[in-house]
Amino acid sequence: MARRACAALAAVSVIVPGIAAAQEPVTAGQAEAAATPAYLADSGSPFGTVEVAEEDAAKLEMPKLDFAATPADEKDFDKYYYFVRTGVSYADAYRDVVECDGYARGLQSGVTYTQVPYPYAGTLAGAAGGMIGNAMAMMIFGSAEKRRMRRVNMRQCMYYKGYQRYGLKKDLWEEFHFEEGLSNMPESRRFDYLKRQALVASSAKPEGKELGL
Repeated sequence: MARRACAALAAVSVIVPGIAAAQEPVTAGQAEAAATPAYLADSGSPFGTVEVAEEDAAKLEMPKLDFAATPADEKDFDKYYYFVRTGVSYADAYRDVVECDGYARGLQSGVTYTQVPYPYAGTLAGAAGGMIGNAMAMMIFGSAEKRRMRRVNMRQCMYYKGYQRYGLKKDLWEEFHFEEGLSNMPESRRFDYLKRQALVASSAKPEGKELGL
């Protein structure tokens, strides 16, 4: 029986290479396609292509950017600012802003459930108190942390793409920017804001100090 099993394995080892050799040869085009990484068509962004035309800029109103900065305003320039890149087109600026927004949305704050202390652990009262306490912590700290993380991601992404950052007064910033805490911005309003950010990024003439990253 053992000899028959060995003979069968030997036959298989001979037959399998024969089958592989009988298959049709791989063409040069197939080999090239297999070796080429798969990217989304016409886009270097993992979020897909963005439908935008240079003429779309004419449909937008330029936000107000000029103001007299106070020490209180300057203290908040890490939160309230806009981006500008000399020589970039509106269409390219919009693609960059949308891509960076994609990296900055849907983030987790890092605030997670914390177990209540002994002797309440494992009790009904402890469970109820833990849920209430953790929900309050998320509302107070989680939302602020998510807003901070969004600002960090946008700043890093736009800086990497060659944009300069300039400070802005809070009420002017709110005219064409948004923050996301525990809730998300509706898509229609989101892209309206992003279009105006792209208009500023491609055509504004800032007079203030460039802030760097």
